[in-house]
Formats: sequence, structure tokens, C-alpha cells
Amino acid sequence: MNEVIQGRKAILEVSNLSKHFHSGWGRGKLTVKAVDDVSFQVGEAETFGLVGESGCGKTTIGRTIIRLYDATAGSVRFDGREIAGKMDGDLRRYITGNMAMIFQDPVESLNPRMTIEEIISEGLVLRGVTDRVEVRTRVLDMLDKVGLTEEHATRYPHEFSGGQRQRIGIARAIITKPKMIIADEPVSALDVSIQAQVINLLNDLKAELGLTIIFIAHDLSVVKYFSDRVGVMYYGKLVEVANGDDLYRNPVHPYTKALLSAIPRPNPVTERQRKRVSYNARTDHDYSTEQPSLVEVEKDHFVLLSESEYREYLKRA
Repeated sequence: MNEVIQGRKAILEVSNLSKHFHSGWGRGKLTVKAVDDVSFQVGEAETFGLVGESGCGKTTIGRTIIRLYDATAGSVRFDGREIAGKMDGDLRRYITGNMAMIFQDPVESLNPRMTIEEIISEGLVLRGVTDRVEVRTRVLDMLDKVGLTEEHATRYPHEFSGGQRQRIGIARAIITKPKMIIADEPVSALDVSIQAQVINLLNDLKAELGLTIIFIAHDLSVVKYFSDRVGVMYYGKLVEVANGDDLYRNPVHPYTKALLSAIPRPNPVTERQRKRVSYNARTDHDYSTEQPSLVEVEKDHFVLLSESEYREYLKRA
């Protein structure tokens, strides 16, 4: 992949990233390859969508990048600096100063015993901002940016709706002025009408603050609307990466085709005619003699293919 992505400088470079979890011991030890040899880049001020079914490794990638999990193998470089290495105080400050995460559950991610002002200001306090006037001023500014008011600062999380709680989570994430946000299914727990409000808020903040966003979701319609490029995950592997419009117009990997065929249509007539595409990795591929790798089939369009699959693609193209 290139260091410049669709005219943008690559701010995040993930190379051969793996995260394995182990359970049991001895002969009964089980290894789960949640993320297995994944590589991609994210451009500055770009929204990069990660999609796939539950359990495919999307959230694990986000948590490994931001160091909530330690990588089993691979490299993560942010703005030219390696951040997957040994964690020390300097690296921790660098990561917390440049990255933040918005979590899926707006209820579980907020401490019920803290006021909204305490929740939002926590990142500032951890970074050594101790002046109470400055902290309060910045908290109120964040509340205004996310559509809340000064009166909300002294309340507790249980006094807010799900959409408001997610706005609080967004305010907490951006108060330290990070360069990149990892949004882990930030709207999946919200009603459809509230989802649109939160997505529009993230769009506005991205434009205003120049944020880079990794947007993790399983709702393909939301991802297409919100993301510049999309990466498709399947069982810990990144199987396709492309511009959002290109991916939906010309899906190449059979899993991507199956995933897109599952999107319901709003018209009941065409919905009845919609044909689902099935995908079975064991029967759709033969990797016994050759292993797949990400191949650029079109400009900025990468697909996980073996050499013979790529030759077959070229014949059909």
C-alpha cells in the first residue's frame, strides 16, 4: 500500500498485526486468532470504516491499536512513531494525547458515580491540567460542541437518554484534542433517528477539528454514508479494502458480496426479489498449496486473493 492514500498522508500504518487470545493450559490450551496478520493504512483526516459480522475482530483491532490490548505480533505506527512496542510512561502519554476511543455501550462506558463534568474532564486531569477554571471552561465548550448545555455538567449519567450519553462519550473523547478517534460501533445501541444525529455530529466534529476516524460498525448502510474507505473483516482477516463507492459498486471478494447481499432494501417489491449470496470459506477457496495476500486489483482497491484467484479475476475483468 502507498504512503499517500487518495491524496492524504498516511497517519496510521498497521503492518502484519495479530492479536491472539489463549485459554486453558497444557494439551487443552486453546488459541483464538482474533486478529491475524492484518495490514492497512489510514490517511490524515480520513474516516476508515471497518465492517464485518460479530466476532470477526473489528473491535479487537481498535483496542489493539489504542493499546487496550497488547499486540501478539506486528507493527502499528502513528504519525511515524511505533506505538506497538514496550509500554512506558512516555508512550502512554503519547497515545492518550493523540488517540481516543468512543465505546459501543453509552451506559457501561460512563462511571455512574461521577458527574458529567468529572467524566469529560478526566482526560485533562490525567494529562496534568489542574487549573479548575480552565478545566471547567473546556468542559463547557465540549458540552456545547456536542449539543448539550451547561446545566448538564452537574448531572449524573442515569439522568440522560442513550443518545445524550453517547454525546457525553464523544465530548470525553475529543476534549484532549486527539488527532484520531476510534469509534467502536458508537450508534449500534441507539434508535435509528438518534443514530442519524450522532453520525451527523461526528461528521461536523471531523470537519471542524480535522479528525481522523476509524469507524467500527456492522451496519453497512451507515458505514457507506460515513466512511471514505471501507475495510471488510472476516474471521480475523482483512479480506477487502476500497473506497466506499467502489466497494459497493464492485465487490470482489466472495465474502464482501455475501455481506452486501444481506443489506435490506426499503422497497418491499425489490426486497422480495433480493437474492442472498452465500459464502463458505472452506469450499470457496483452496489455500492448501498457495496462501492469499492483499492484491491491488484496481487503484486503491485491495482484495485478499491467492495467485490463482487473482489470475481468474483478471480473466473476468
